[in-house]
Amino acid sequence: MSNVHRDALLQQIRQGSARVGIIGLGYVGLPLAQACATRGFPVLGFDTDPRKVQLLRDGQSYIGHIGPEAVRAMGAAGFEPTSDLARLGEADIVLICVPTPLGETREPDLSFVTNTARAIAATLRPGQLVVLESTTYPGTTRDVVRPILESGGLKAGEDFFLAFSPEREDPGNPDFSAPTIPKVVGGLDPISTELAAAFYEQIVVKVVSVSSAEVAEACKILENTYRAVNIALVNELKILYDRMGIDVWEVIDAAKSKPFGFQAFYPGPGLGGHCIPIDPFYLSWVARRFGMSTRFIELAGEINTSMPEFVVHKVADALNDRGKPVKGSRIALLGMAYKKDVDDPRESPGFELMELLLARGADVSYHDPHIPVLPSMRKYPNLRMESQPLTPEYLASRDCVLIVTDHSAFDWPWIVAHTPLVIDTRNATRGVTEHRDRIVKA
Repeated sequence: MSNVHRDALLQQIRQGSARVGIIGLGYVGLPLAQACATRGFPVLGFDTDPRKVQLLRDGQSYIGHIGPEAVRAMGAAGFEPTSDLARLGEADIVLICVPTPLGETREPDLSFVTNTARAIAATLRPGQLVVLESTTYPGTTRDVVRPILESGGLKAGEDFFLAFSPEREDPGNPDFSAPTIPKVVGGLDPISTELAAAFYEQIVVKVVSVSSAEVAEACKILENTYRAVNIALVNELKILYDRMGIDVWEVIDAAKSKPFGFQAFYPGPGLGGHCIPIDPFYLSWVARRFGMSTRFIELAGEINTSMPEFVVHKVADALNDRGKPVKGSRIALLGMAYKKDVDDPRESPGFELMELLLARGADVSYHDPHIPVLPSMRKYPNLRMESQPLTPEYLASRDCVLIVTDHSAFDWPWIVAHTPLVIDTRNATRGVTEHRDRIVKA
């Protein structure tokens, strides 16, 4: 029976007539929907946020690097946004792009994945292909998603097909987008792998098929753990070199002149984004189930999560040198997005820095051209404020400006010229030649 379903779906994929359902229209799902629609696939986009659905229906966007013209083009190509999960049965291919955050004790929170799997199970029909894209620990697709989908009596690999293909979105990256990033694909069985690979081959530049869903899951965890560990290394060196009076950024620039054996990673005020601060802890959690402690990864996590405290200490020392306590000082944070030139605040260290400074009694405000209003965050639900206009008067009225995110829109010489004290966590002011005495690197 599975070959009959395989042949039918494979034909639909090759003809471009397979209807694609994408669950979760955020920074991963919406670019993926755009890639599918651009390749001619009819796309149903599902999201539980009615505001997002209405904006998309109106031809508007809520993601900076996907403009309204792109949304309207998607609509013209057959993209239909909806909140009605009962329509999942209309899709031939269902892609799961929902968040996988951490719980209070840094354990995996798979509630979005399991709730989504239950919604799919309610309408699951023979011949459908389901692909989980949400980053998670090895074994999730087989041990968590499959039993939920099979609860109605259909069997994976026989009646329907199930695979994992990790998202690799890099919001704001001008060189790579969903269609130009190779896709790793691993199914629960060879036919699931074949079908998922055949589908992604229609929309991305290259598909890398692996032997199992577990390999594909482990691949994404490795990618982000690699980055987290190396960032932790330079963060620890930043603290050491700061005590030694050595500029860590100058050291990195010198080291990367070596044409082999070195890749530059850069320190910062803390990790941000939905992947790097979270994914290594998924691996640590699953390692404990196998009786192993991932000490190297956990140490890297401790170093990275301690960086906001280091930055706040640098702020306090710099203010103290000017005869000011943190309490009562007016401090402006520049940039609340987790990375340069994006409107994505997920896991941004700016929120932790803001909370730490407020706890010390500082008068804190912020400016970010990409985030006009701070959203209610899972861990910081009460940090709601608006971006302040970046004027000479505003800068001059602050006791300190803390650079959190080095957006290209910022004119650093102009900012330094109008600010009494600048704490630079990104080496953003490296090209500023005047008023260097106002700058403290952190």
